[in-house]
Amino acid sequence: MTAGEAHWRAWGQRAGRADAALHPIAGAPNYRKALNALWQPHSRALPPGLSASACYAAAQGYAAGYGQASGLGAADWVLLPTERTIAAVVCAMNEEATIAGVLRELQRLPLDELYVIVNGSRDRTLERVRQCPDAIVAYYPEALGHDVGRAIGAKLSSADIVLFVDGDFVVPAERLAPFITAVSNGMDVALNNITPYLPPFSRWDQVTTMKRFLNVTMGRPELKANSLTAVPHALSRAAIERIGYRELMVPPKAQVRAMLGGLQIGAPAGVNVIAANRQRGTNRGRLNPVSRLIIGDHAEAIELAMAERGERVSFPDTMRQRKMIRKGEGACR
Repeated sequence: MTAGEAHWRAWGQRAGRADAALHPIAGAPNYRKALNALWQPHSRALPPGLSASACYAAAQGYAAGYGQASGLGAADWVLLPTERTIAAVVCAMNEEATIAGVLRELQRLPLDELYVIVNGSRDRTLERVRQCPDAIVAYYPEALGHDVGRAIGAKLSSADIVLFVDGDFVVPAERLAPFITAVSNGMDVALNNITPYLPPFSRWDQVTTMKRFLNVTMGRPELKANSLTAVPHALSRAAIERIGYRELMVPPKAQVRAMLGGLQIGAPAGVNVIAANRQRGTNRGRLNPVSRLIIGDHAEAIELAMAERGERVSFPDTMRQRKMIRKGEGACR
């Protein structure tokens, strides 16, 4: 921790201790939301341009100070600079080893809704999820298929901001917070920035190449290989309504819908899901079943883009003036 971060953490601690005496939250139905609401005036009082790490240190100090003075175990809660409602959607299939840790990290955030879509599990995943008092569980004995759970969770939710994670690896709450904050600040689609974790281009696999190709085709080369296929990511309520629940089952197609709809899309933070991704029988090898599915999803997305924008999508036809053929046909009549 730098000297500046230590200063703002101490500032937050003092504010938290003072608020514990003035504004007790013992009777609140949701302690994390109540504490996050108390934090908002202090968050707005932080100097403009203060670094994200210093802002986080101040929020961390506030939670610790309030917890110390009130007796609440709030020291590890992650407070956010937003008053908007927040939901998290977790998809889980045979994740008994990790799901409890995933939910623990999500419970550190000031969530209004927590949905867990358990499908096709043959282990104790459902039992583990039911031990989480905050979880709203949608259980399907059969496997739903890739990304269907996300669409179901989005439809169940009503929050302003929806965070999507998977149940197969634990992401610390601090690493999830930037996606929520970005949407709160006006972004509609907050993608996971996986670019720093990719190998050199010569070693990219077909899936990564397709992700990059789709973004370039849509005139968004700055998004590089970042895609809605990778979690964590977050969506605004406006994005979910504009894209449509069904389209979320095919993430590249949903991404194209977002671009066609003029939504604000960015990649505010990165989580290394490449290293963390759990190896299964269906995602091993260069052209495994999951890879083929994702490549097919991108082909669907490109087909949609061509249907909406024409066969060249965002690329001008500089070599051949094909429109002259149509004019010539008219002149010969």
